[in-house]
Formats: sequence, C-alpha cells, structure tokens
Amino acid sequence: MAVLVVVLALFFDFSNGFHDAANVVATIIVTGAMSPAMALTIASICEFIGPFLFGTAVAKTIGKNIIDTSAFDPNAMALSAGLIIAALIGAIVWNLITWWFGLPSSSSHALIGGLIGPVLLAYGPDKIIWKGVAFIVASLVLSPLIGMFFGWLFFRITRFIAEQRQATPSANLFFNKMQIVSSVCLALSHGANDAQKSMGVITMSLVILGVFPSFDIPFWVIASCAGAIAAGCATGGWRIIKTMGSKICRLRSVHAFCSQTASASVILAAALVGGPVSTTHVVSSSIIGAGAGQRVSAVRWSVAKDIVIAWFITIPASAIVAGLAFLAIKAMHPNF
Repeated sequence: MAVLVVVLALFFDFSNGFHDAANVVATIIVTGAMSPAMALTIASICEFIGPFLFGTAVAKTIGKNIIDTSAFDPNAMALSAGLIIAALIGAIVWNLITWWFGLPSSSSHALIGGLIGPVLLAYGPDKIIWKGVAFIVASLVLSPLIGMFFGWLFFRITRFIAEQRQATPSANLFFNKMQIVSSVCLALSHGANDAQKSMGVITMSLVILGVFPSFDIPFWVIASCAGAIAAGCATGGWRIIKTMGSKICRLRSVHAFCSQTASASVILAAALVGGPVSTTHVVSSSIIGAGAGQRVSAVRWSVAKDIVIAWFITIPASAIVAGLAFLAIKAMHPNF
C-alpha cells in the first residue's frame, strides 16, 4: 500500500508539473523570447533545482496542518491507505479535467480538496484542522490579489522608466532577454513551492502507515518529487499554455517580463514562509495586472471570469471526486 501511495503522489506531482508548465513558459513562448523546446528545457531544470534550495516549510504545512493524523486508525491501515489514495485520485482527475478544457486551475486547490473530501466522509468535520485550512485558503485567496497588484505595479514602474529614457521599439529585445532571467526565477519558485506539496503528502502518508516514525522529510522524497515535477513540466500542458499566453490579454515582452517578475516574487516569498500558494492563480492574476497596467480594456475579462470561476469550484469539485473515489475503494475493498 505504501508503494502505491508514493507512486500516486509522484504521479500527482508529475500532473502538477504538466498542468502548471503553462504558468512558467507561456508568456516567454508567446512573445517569441525563446523557442518552446528551449523554454521547457530550462524550466524543467529549474523546477528540479528549486525544491533543494528553499527548505520544506510548505511540505510541513500540507502534511501537518490540514488533516488531524489521529483520524487514521493505526490498526486499520487499509482504510488509511484508501483515504490517501482517494485524495490523490481526486486531485489528479481534477488536474486532467481542467487541462482538457484548457482552464488554468490550481493543483494546490485540487490537492487540498482531495485531502478533505474522503476524511469528511470517513470521520466527519472534527478530523479536519480547520485553522490550518483557513491559513491555506487565506494564502490561496490573497496571493492572486497580491500578484495582480504587483503585476500592475511592476508594469507601471517599468513603463515610467522606459518613458523617462525615451525607449525605442528596440527595448523589446532588452525585455526578451530579461524574460529569460524572470522565467528562470519563476521556475525555481514554482518548483520550490509546488513540489513541496507532494513531499508533504508522501511524508504524511508514510507516517500514518507506520513507515516513518515522525514527520521528517528524507532526501529521497525531495529528490523524487523534484524529478517528478520537472518531468511533468518538460512535457508541457499546451492547452493551458494557449490560455495563459494569448487569451487573457495581448502580451508583449514588457507585459511578460513584469508578470513573471511579480509572480516569482510572490511565490518565492510564500515558499519561504510555508504558504502553499497556487502558482496558476498568481501567474494568471499577474498577467491580468500587467495588462490592466496598460489599460483596463486590454484584459479579456470574459476569459478572466472563466478562470476565476474555475478557482472557486476547484476545492469542492476535487473534494467530491476524491469522496466518490473513496466510496468506490470502500465498496471494492473487503477490509473496509
């Protein structure tokens, strides 16, 4: 059972990288600053490096502050494993559904909903650490607002400096080069924040199943999660890349640079303090902010509305999918 849990957690991590590759490379590809193959290669390398650089605060938040581990009966390992497997299935299925429709929804939201749904069915609300959930939800709600503000602010500052220096159209070449730097920072921050979520689930699961004596994340968990998210990123979720890169607003190099810089700043800060923010939300909102910094009408608000709707339904939807998966596992498993 422990092996199956680890495999599923790594597959979720892969789907996270696949789903969220658009967040890292969409703008740099659409503006022509880098070829798709090169952008995904560099992003994948940075995604792998990121988890080793910035600690494991997010993993501890996910692994220790959502579910009361006393909810899992040490004498009922099959039930415990079933709960965790159902949680991961719910998150993976929701990632694949939103990828299919090209919606940049949150893998973080999906994982949190996946964890909550089966435990609610099996034990009720008392085994959910609502204070921890509230902290996570606050991080997930505030981070896109902060991302939007910083995207707008960075664009306004950048445009002011460009106007003062009487920049010519050749400034686009400068911003194309700067996008490489900002894209590297964004990929590092995404790997640092998102890979930790799977680390937290794996470590929590192995503690519950009695494999680990305490919640200490070993090197092999960090390395395997880093590898899984990097591999997922390398494949590229092209449906979402199109949405992120061209449907929210008409991106130029300066918009891309400002949105990437804003996103990397917010996500990295969250990783350092243990806030499991949604890279999808931060990046898409910073693109909206950068577009609105030019003019409000530059943003395609109908597309933005669809993205926001996906944000709000992800936690309950993934919780429902995970709950259904738990019921199906319970019906099939004779020891439940």
